[in-house]
Amino acid sequence: MSYLIIINDPPYGTERLFNGLRLAHTLINKEHKVTVFLMADAVSGAKSGQKTPDGYYNVERMLKRVFTKGDVLLCGTCMDARGLTDDEVLKGAKRSTMDELADLTISSDKVLIF
Repeated sequence: MSYLIIINDPPYGTERLFNGLRLAHTLINKEHKVTVFLMADAVSGAKSGQKTPDGYYNVERMLKRVFTKGDVLLCGTCMDARGLTDDEVLKGAKRSTMDELADLTISSDKVLIF
């Protein structure tokens, strides 16, 4: 089964991104195809070089776990609005478009929004 997980919230301050990625990891471990699409403030979660306090979750590390068997796409318009360039994001995360999101929405078995 294929899952599209759309996340809108910032990486820190709420736990929606954290919980969306936890679900993505669990689905990947159960051998499902997973695409995570980060929109709005969630795109900043793909910024490389995050340093969080010991014992605190780190979205960068969590996204890297998704790359092992899934895809991470970033809303290009959202990146531009936040001044986030392709060079600043994690290797493996890809700039994307609303057209690609629409195609994934149509082709995925399930769409989950956080």
